[in-house]
Amino acid sequence: MDDKHYDSTNIQILEGLEAVKKRPGMFIGSTGPRGLHHLVWEIVDNAVDEALAGYATKITIDITEGDIVTVTDDGRGIPVDVHSKSNLPAVETIMTTLHAGGKFDNKSYKVSGGLHGVGASVVNALSEWLTVDIHRDGVKYTQRYEKGITASPLENLGATDLTGTTIAFKADPNVFKETSTYDYELLRLRIQQMAFLNKGITFVISDKRKPEVVTQTYMYEGGIKEYVEYLNKNKELLHPNVIYAEGEQDGIFVEIAMQYNNTFSQNIFPFTNNIHNLEGGTHEEGFKMTLTRILNSYSKAHNLFKKDESFIGDDTREGLTAIISVKHPDPQFEGQTKSKLGSTEVRKVVAQTLSEGLDRHLLENPNDAKIIIEKALLASRARLAAKKAREATRRKSPLDGLGFASKLADCRNKDPRQAELYIVEGDSAGGSAKQGRESAFQAILPLRGKVLNVEKARLDKILANKEILSMIQAFGTGIGEDFNHELVRYHKIVIMTDADVDGAHIRTLLLTFLFRHMKPLIEQGYVYIAQPPLYKIQSGKQIDYAFSEKELNEKLKDVSQRASIQRYKGLGEMNPQQLWETTMDPENRTLLKVTLEDAMEADQIFSMLMGDDVAPRKDFIQENAVYVENLDV
Repeated sequence: MDDKHYDSTNIQILEGLEAVKKRPGMFIGSTGPRGLHHLVWEIVDNAVDEALAGYATKITIDITEGDIVTVTDDGRGIPVDVHSKSNLPAVETIMTTLHAGGKFDNKSYKVSGGLHGVGASVVNALSEWLTVDIHRDGVKYTQRYEKGITASPLENLGATDLTGTTIAFKADPNVFKETSTYDYELLRLRIQQMAFLNKGITFVISDKRKPEVVTQTYMYEGGIKEYVEYLNKNKELLHPNVIYAEGEQDGIFVEIAMQYNNTFSQNIFPFTNNIHNLEGGTHEEGFKMTLTRILNSYSKAHNLFKKDESFIGDDTREGLTAIISVKHPDPQFEGQTKSKLGSTEVRKVVAQTLSEGLDRHLLENPNDAKIIIEKALLASRARLAAKKAREATRRKSPLDGLGFASKLADCRNKDPRQAELYIVEGDSAGGSAKQGRESAFQAILPLRGKVLNVEKARLDKILANKEILSMIQAFGTGIGEDFNHELVRYHKIVIMTDADVDGAHIRTLLLTFLFRHMKPLIEQGYVYIAQPPLYKIQSGKQIDYAFSEKELNEKLKDVSQRASIQRYKGLGEMNPQQLWETTMDPENRTLLKVTLEDAMEADQIFSMLMGDDVAPRKDFIQENAVYVENLDV
């Protein structure tokens, strides 16, 4: 056809759910593992909405052989009467039509976490098959769909004493080509989170794919108060009781739970209609502003400040774990992903709720108030002490003071999108990396001293550590209140350490620093871990490498003559050419991207591994020792 020919015949009208099948990523984010699990959340969200409306108390999720997911609730059951516009049963209309559902009139449901009528139909469109069983008005009904198309009419199966809906589906492997296997642990964590956020609702999740069935039941009468206790379980608490506040205004319901611990990091997790808003939004803004205002007012009223002292936001949030949960009938988000709440009216409701709840708690618990104010005062005074040290991290060029120029071998390319920074352990490995790199786009920063465990240190102490100071200067982002991820000088920051216990420890210390003080770099996908080979295989003049024992055994099968095997204990044992070929050459290397799929779980693991409390760490080691394959002794 002539490319210049363009009229109505070029315009496609995608019938029914064809738009979903054509562009699944638009509706579920991706067709990778995240999109696959998103199918489950859409159906579970609908069941939760039924429970939030006051009609369901229990939600069951089963994963059975063949990765079939079944979600059951004991709510009212999806309506089955014939819809006036579609002339089809309401359930069939919901399952086969985009933007059809009971979430638009604000009458059937107060709030909704799902995609407002898109959810069930999208899951149907992207499933090999889906069945729906409905118990409603004393009758059981069933219907089956295949690839989003009705495969059988709605069938009356006779009388029932039950009420509710059961949806079973098998994700279409032709859509989810990367994987159609569910990660039970990922599902379990999210279901537990849903139980925390929706007090009083029972969630049961079972993995029935193996002979040993795994089942977990979650129900929290305390809701987000219990969530904060759970998140703080590996931390030393500053006050015993979780501070809790709730309020409602114009149909917007707000719950806040918060508690301080003895760490130096802040963990505030905002949610709207059970969806975690990774980038925060108006609810988080309202919370932060009000917290600072209240603690300043309390300190002034009780003469706790020295002359000209006052708190800024960071002072009042040091060591704070908080959950802000908003249930909104019509939330507005910035962007498609719902990662940032934009509804301006929420700021006021959150501020009012926190004001009343926190003021009351401080008045009724003067001991808690004293401890919280003392924590903020220490943070404030440390911040001022850190100011000069932080200013040293603001460099105009890589050649600015502190002996920095001698450490960083920068790259010539100044475009962050093209530039890579390798953080390398030790001088010998640093030397090999400098000689082996492609200096046009690869910078090398060798670490020569011990990296501080930032889990146990405040910012002023962190900024006194030369290795951390070198990293901050190299990144160009600043730190603390000056941090700005958009100023980062490299879009690939690669941690390259030895493949032994010491290397793993240094890697963990570096990741702890990045997670606690530069989390946006991880969220933006800028942080990677290099994968150097474990073995060098030499057969005559032929040299090959293996990255695991399994790969070594496979490669040895193909070697025709006797081969010599070298086990690399450190990067320094490789010459520059070998390091380039195996670990740094973009054509051949393997890099692991560091992601934050679940920041809350990551926070707990970092606290447990790097904090002061030994007992949880000991338990973790005992539980996971069975998975160790290579242990350097």
